[in-house]
Amino acid sequence: MIKTSLQHIESLRDGRSVYINGERVDDVTTHRAFAGSIEWLSNLYDFQHDHLELMTTVDPESGERYNRIWQLPKSPEDLKQRRMALEAWTGLSCGFLGRAPDHVASCISGMVMGIERFEQYDKVRAQNLRNYYRYARDNDLYLTYVIINPQADRSKSTGEQADEFLTAGIAAEDEQGITIRGAKMLATGGIMANEVLVTCLQPLKKGEEEKYAVSFAIPMNAPGLKILSRKSYEEHNQSVFQNPLSSRFDENDALLYFDNVKVSWDRVFVHRDTDMCMAQFHETPAHVYQNYQAQVRLMVKMRFLAGVAYRTAEMNGIINLPQVREKLGQIAAEAAISESFVNGMESKGSYVGEYFVPDRHLLYASQVIAQQLYPKFISRLRDLAGGGVIMLPSSTQDFANPEMRELIEKTQQSPIANAVERVKFFNLAWDAIGSEYASRHTQYEMFYSGATFVTKGASFRAFDWKRSASLLDTFASQYDLNEEI
Repeated sequence: MIKTSLQHIESLRDGRSVYINGERVDDVTTHRAFAGSIEWLSNLYDFQHDHLELMTTVDPESGERYNRIWQLPKSPEDLKQRRMALEAWTGLSCGFLGRAPDHVASCISGMVMGIERFEQYDKVRAQNLRNYYRYARDNDLYLTYVIINPQADRSKSTGEQADEFLTAGIAAEDEQGITIRGAKMLATGGIMANEVLVTCLQPLKKGEEEKYAVSFAIPMNAPGLKILSRKSYEEHNQSVFQNPLSSRFDENDALLYFDNVKVSWDRVFVHRDTDMCMAQFHETPAHVYQNYQAQVRLMVKMRFLAGVAYRTAEMNGIINLPQVREKLGQIAAEAAISESFVNGMESKGSYVGEYFVPDRHLLYASQVIAQQLYPKFISRLRDLAGGGVIMLPSSTQDFANPEMRELIEKTQQSPIANAVERVKFFNLAWDAIGSEYASRHTQYEMFYSGATFVTKGASFRAFDWKRSASLLDTFASQYDLNEEI
């Protein structure tokens, strides 16, 4: 099924238990904290209808079309075509939807590309995963995931916390399935999603923490599942003119609390196995494939922000100043770094069985660089903008007052735009680089892939040190102590 925006919106009216501002939400699709973002997100599905050749591919077995977010590439060309679809989709939000439907779809697809590892572990669980992949793909589901445990006392491991079920774990099990109790984070996009993948990406102690070593998928309206939303930026930024990003692209983040949630056995992919919890990500293409999608999104976002930088210089009439062009040159180079990593991951990709996947080390290298680069990139944009992003009208109502409008038109001047156009642009710039929403995005880009020691550790492990050492040794073997020029 290639669903439409209306079908996706209707699918969210399922009785899910979402809480915000001290109350349970009756209908997330109409609540002022979520409705705008849900409506915009749902338009992604209409876009795929309008661009079927770009956004979908055909299942050779059934002859049915499905979104390329679920595609398992069997050649470099397949991977490139899929990236073009992801690039087009994320371009609609300028890269500001970090957990759009293509992210967790990439994760599940990566697991399926490594299904042999699941079969080595448990053939029944492997078949569960195959079946779920087809179900999610064929029903065009939007998935989120929760793979991180609540922080609590970070000097202690998961099993050492004061509350045994602070972190979601198996509280009971029977012939029908497992019962889950406790919390997981960070369900970014969860309020707009159909289902959630629940597992753990953090290391767990073997022999002590098996109750937390699970992997399963359930609907967002599962009985006992409570969705605790953070503050909604959309709710406090209703004007699109003033807040064009936060009013429409607030995918939200939520903590999920499992109040004795029952999960049937056919939805369980990993059961009480700490090794397999890690292997599902790192011994299959899953971790690389999902984060490759994230780097495609970041590439688009950096491209957009470079446009913000250039327009800022144009708007302020400083585009021809040598020092400004120097700064823009640096911004252009940094945007190109992101794009180069994506291109490199594709061109240096390799086969895992029958599937062609992006290069692992370039993926991890891109994460290390992005964590350092993004906050500096935003700082450069703020430096270019100066006070222009602060001294703006208080709201669109200022333009409705003739006296105030006259003053605005007198004081909001630009060599390339009238007052309304100038205010419109700098509202957008501030929403992208300096608002509370923008600050959340800076934090997100710095930590969504893990702490810096995690990404650097992954880069260390994935790098071909033997090749470097061989090059060193080959050169060093060409001379000795007695060699003279």
